Amino acid sequence: MTALHQQVDPSSAAPGGERVRRQLPPLPRLGETGGVVVALVILMVVSSIAQPAFFTWSNLMNIVGANSVAMSLAIGSTFVIIAGGIDLSVVSMTAASGMGLGLLLSSGAPTVVCVLGALALGAGLGAVNGLLISRLRISFLVVTLGMASIAASLALVVKNGSTVDVFTKPAFGPVHTFATGDMGPVPIILVFDVLLILATAGVLRYTRFGRSVFAVGSNAEAARLNGINVKNTTAAVYALAGLAAGLGSVVQVGRLTGASPQIDPSLLNGVLAAVLIGGTSFSGGKGSIWGTVLGVLFLGVVQNIMTLADISSFWRQAVNGLLLILAVGLSAARWKSLRRRPAPEAAAALAKEPR
Repeated sequence: MTALHQQVDPSSAAPGGERVRRQLPPLPRLGETGGVVVALVILMVVSSIAQPAFFTWSNLMNIVGANSVAMSLAIGSTFVIIAGGIDLSVVSMTAASGMGLGLLLSSGAPTVVCVLGALALGAGLGAVNGLLISRLRISFLVVTLGMASIAASLALVVKNGSTVDVFTKPAFGPVHTFATGDMGPVPIILVFDVLLILATAGVLRYTRFGRSVFAVGSNAEAARLNGINVKNTTAAVYALAGLAAGLGSVVQVGRLTGASPQIDPSLLNGVLAAVLIGGTSFSGGKGSIWGTVLGVLFLGVVQNIMTLADISSFWRQAVNGLLLILAVGLSAARWKSLRRRPAPEAAAALAKEPR
């Protein structure tokens, strides 16, 4: 946090005996994501020393692939949290969309139809969340927690809890290539992740919709008075989170060669922790896609190090939970510091006020 520094020069006293205070340049600060960058760099350096296999190209690309689902879900969740909400159903919607994709692939439908069906299912479930929250004014915690149970049940019911094997289905080939294939030395999923990040960062920063998301998260009533359709914006961010869940399901099915009705229960903790670690305010109105990307990479590196060190998977869930608590704590601390920080005009007035 930038502090206001002053220095008194004894030789520059005013005629009336009053000393003139000189304002020094503000100290540099890291910003909302600078601390994550520093922590990530230190973590990677230490890891490469402790585990020589860490800094190999194959391991780094393994981190990218293993966290592509989390990346998609975290990007969708960033829009929701900036708008002042939270979506606890993204992981369950991913499972439901994945089962829908598996059933479509098994039916012999073309690949494009299967993928669009999974995306539509995810977006549809997210749109239901958005409509219930924005139109009926039900708490987002109640709605998304309820949708988490509904979507999880749907994923289990359609095949009585069994996995849909799609490896031998003709339409699965392109999906598998998309999730695990390479373009030379570069994985296709890495190229897609970069394009997804650039597109969503551009939408959030440079479009009217993106500005509306920030405005609604900062002060919904003020946004309404300024002509922003708060209800539509709220519904849209939850539909976008559902679309991101559908996209994550395509990656998940492509990597696992099957549609599973259950997904790692610690994934939701990791997604929320990544968004908050990346600087997005838990109370809304502040955040960025780039910060979320750093948060996902940070958590991905931590999990990869635990794998290389052969640490039990039981401890990984505990680490995810701990990091989520720390992320919420950091978000709250940042919010308090911003509330205590004087506005530039007030700071200038204080600097001029005689003591």
